[in-house]
Amino acid sequence: MDSTFISDTINRALTTAGLGPGYRAQGIDIHRVIEDALASAGLAHAPSAPPRTALDDVRDAPRRAPAAPGRFVWHRHTGPHGSRDYRLYVPASCTDACRPALVMMLHGCKQHPDDFAAGTRMNELAERHGFLVAYPAQTRRANGSNCWNWFDTAQQQRSGGEPSILAGIVDDINAMYPVDRSKVYVAGLSAGAAMAVILGQTHPDLFAGIGAHSGLPKGVAHDVPSAFAAMQSRTQQGSGSGGRAVRTMVIHGDADATVNVANGSAIIRHALDAYKQSGVHLQPQAVQTLERGGRRYSSRAFCDELGMPLVEECVIHGGGHAWSGGDTAGSFTDRSGPDASEEFVRFFLGSSGARPITRSD
Repeated sequence: MDSTFISDTINRALTTAGLGPGYRAQGIDIHRVIEDALASAGLAHAPSAPPRTALDDVRDAPRRAPAAPGRFVWHRHTGPHGSRDYRLYVPASCTDACRPALVMMLHGCKQHPDDFAAGTRMNELAERHGFLVAYPAQTRRANGSNCWNWFDTAQQQRSGGEPSILAGIVDDINAMYPVDRSKVYVAGLSAGAAMAVILGQTHPDLFAGIGAHSGLPKGVAHDVPSAFAAMQSRTQQGSGSGGRAVRTMVIHGDADATVNVANGSAIIRHALDAYKQSGVHLQPQAVQTLERGGRRYSSRAFCDELGMPLVEECVIHGGGHAWSGGDTAGSFTDRSGPDASEEFVRFFLGSSGARPITRSD
C-alpha cells in the first residue's frame, strides 16, 4: 500500500467524518488525533505491507515474563477459520480437583500476550482466585498493527473468522481442563474490548460476561471511514445484541482522545436494552463517586431483583486511552486510577472485594 493511497484514504475518512482540513475541536489538531487513532486502532489490513511510519512512533511492547508462580504456556488453535497462537496461564493454586473459571484477555493494537499480561497483572489475580487466563495473539498477517478487526463487518458475525477462532480457543481449553463452563468471560482493551463486545453478542452461549476497557459497540463501524467517525463518536452508536443478554462491565476514561467515552456509554445502553428485551428488569443503583490510585471515578451498577450487578459502568475522570491501574511493565497502561483487572474480576466472579450495592429510590 503506497503513501499516496494511504493519504487519500485518510483524507476521505476525515471528510466523511466531518473532520476535513482546518477542523479543530477544543484546540485539538484533529489530524494528529487521527494519526494517534491509526496507531491505537490499526485500521488497515496489511498482510504483507510494513507498518506505516506513524505507527513506528508507538513504542514496541515490552517483553517480560510473568511474576506469578503458575504455568504460562504457548498453545496454538487451528480450525476451519484459521489459526492463532495463545498464551494460557494455569495458576499453581488450581489443583486437580478444581473447576476453574476462564478469563480470555484480548490485547489492544501494537500489543501481544506477554505484554498484555504484564500490563494488566491478570495472572496475579488468577493465582489469587484460581482461574485460568487465555491471551490470544493477533497476527500481523491479519492486521498490520496486531489489532482485532472489530471494524470489519465480516468479523462482527458468529460465523466470522476471528469470533470463530476465539470461540475455538475456548473450546480447546475446555477440552484440556475441567473449566466451569458457566464461568467463561472475555475482556479486552481498545480494539480488544471492541472484539470482546462482539463476542458477547455473537457467542452469548459461550461467554457469561464481558469486560470492555476503552472499547466500542458492535456494528458502530463497517469500514475505515466509519471507524474513524465512530472513535470520535461522530456516527450512529452501533447495533443492539438482537439475542441473549450478557453481563457487561465497561471501564472508560472521560479524557480518552482516541476512543471517545460516548462509545462506552453506548455499550452500556445496548446491554440494558438486551436485558429489557429478555424480560429482565434491572434496577439502577445510585452513582458512586470514588477515588483510587490518585484518580476520581464514577461507578454505577444495574442489578437484578436479588441485587446482583448485571451491567456496570465505570467512568474514570481524567483517564486516557490506557489500562487503568496497570503496570508500566506493559504498554498502554496508566498506573493511576482504579485497578481495571481487579474491577473486572470482581464483576465476573463476585469476589469478596465487591463493593456494597446501594439501591436507589
